[in-house]
Amino acid sequence: MAAPLDVLVVGAGPTGLALAAQLRAYGASFRIVDRSVDRVRESRALAIQPRTLEALAPFGVTDELIGRGNPAMQVRMHLPRRVVQLPLFDIGLTDTAYPFLLFLSQAETESVLSEHLLDQGVEAERGTELVRLERTGSSVTCRLRHGDGTEEAVAATYVVGCDGAHSTVRDQAGIGFEGYAYPQTFLLADLEVDGLEPGAVHTYMSGDGVLFFFPLGSPATWRLLTMRPPDAPDTQVTLGLLQEITDRYADDRPALRDPVWMTDFRLHNRGAAHYRSGPFFLAGDAAHIHSPAGAQGMNTGIQDALNLGWKLALISRGRASEEWLETYEAERAPVGRRVLRFTDRAFTIGTSGNPVIRFARTRLAPRLAPLALRATGPRGLVFRTVSELGIHYRHSLATSAGPRSPRRGPRAGDRLPDLPRGLQARTSGPGRHLLLSGPPALWGDEHLVSLLKGRDDLIDVHRLGDDSPWTVATHALVRPDGYLGYVARGTHLEGLRSYLDRWLPAQQR
Repeated sequence: MAAPLDVLVVGAGPTGLALAAQLRAYGASFRIVDRSVDRVRESRALAIQPRTLEALAPFGVTDELIGRGNPAMQVRMHLPRRVVQLPLFDIGLTDTAYPFLLFLSQAETESVLSEHLLDQGVEAERGTELVRLERTGSSVTCRLRHGDGTEEAVAATYVVGCDGAHSTVRDQAGIGFEGYAYPQTFLLADLEVDGLEPGAVHTYMSGDGVLFFFPLGSPATWRLLTMRPPDAPDTQVTLGLLQEITDRYADDRPALRDPVWMTDFRLHNRGAAHYRSGPFFLAGDAAHIHSPAGAQGMNTGIQDALNLGWKLALISRGRASEEWLETYEAERAPVGRRVLRFTDRAFTIGTSGNPVIRFARTRLAPRLAPLALRATGPRGLVFRTVSELGIHYRHSLATSAGPRSPRRGPRAGDRLPDLPRGLQARTSGPGRHLLLSGPPALWGDEHLVSLLKGRDDLIDVHRLGDDSPWTVATHALVRPDGYLGYVARGTHLEGLRSYLDRWLPAQQR
């Protein structure tokens, strides 16, 4: 058997592709396999959050994603006898270059990521199924079955399951998947619709449930999502059935035509008991599945991958402490649990048959929502939560505030804001980035030579001057995933040196 791969990535959906992109950027040896013979051609997940656009920008794919998608800024809430316009995201956010929700088919997202990997000389091995995992000493023997029935044994130091709700990696690793299924059945379709204003999200609420039309563009102009009414027959999904339900929920009766894809499905709310077991890791739907409320699923999975990939790569190269492996579950599992809670509450409000909740959904919410959304404060709070810009790792083992923390500006564990504009682009290259804020005269090279010795190839230095997120002299270390691992006020670097000695030991030359 050949020398072990650093990582075997199982699953070539958005999560696995994002993980592969980061492993490639950091020089890890890996393969990415998927039992499906082709990538997704349907829309499935349909929106990319601002934080995901930021996180993917270092790979040069974000502009292409935006070019193919629709940055919808408006919701049309259809009520009896009127339509309420809800401008959700015009709240003047200055710390991100992407203050919008991008509607884009998952098929297009996978296409962009796959094309990026091909440009980097990486191709997902489709039609290749993982059938068994066995720990053998310091590596894992992975039995793969190819489309022609032949089998292959591959050794890998780590295996990451990005293989969805029915994850083979999770099953083979013996990790539980706890939760429940919702009783409702949902209907989904990508199709054309006559009678809707283009470019906006359209919502209809009734006592029986909800009906959504999301702007896609490809593979069809619209994505329809609705709940099968309790008294509707449990039959195959047809255009006629969807039109019947639309006529029932929508007074203006938009006309449906030319479906590209239609299906029905049940929703689950489940989370993995652990995100790691020894050399096995879970990311994306293998770790958490939930309702599509808030467009959180694919985005959370991609960010799982981008939290994990650089850690595995640098550890495999001997350039980072193995303690980083302990930080993955500690940082990402709380995020997954919050998403499960948030989507469950939103789902319950949108679908419950409880008379009180139905009254609030159909009578109170349509009247109160326009008033509540006039204030930018509440909208900003909601947007930062849904957009995932508010995710932080302040309580992580690998986060340190240093001996003196600045009173204003981003804290250790926070995402690095794009403020001043372009700061994220300056710090998007592979590796870590040391930011030096304050008058340039404070930061002579003598401060840095000994600090960087043996790790200067892993840390880029940026002298920001006074044009920085902090109002006082500050030094901060940006992690490869765009979060601040260390922040301290002043020019004394001994605290940072201790942090680096633990987490990024100098290499002897």
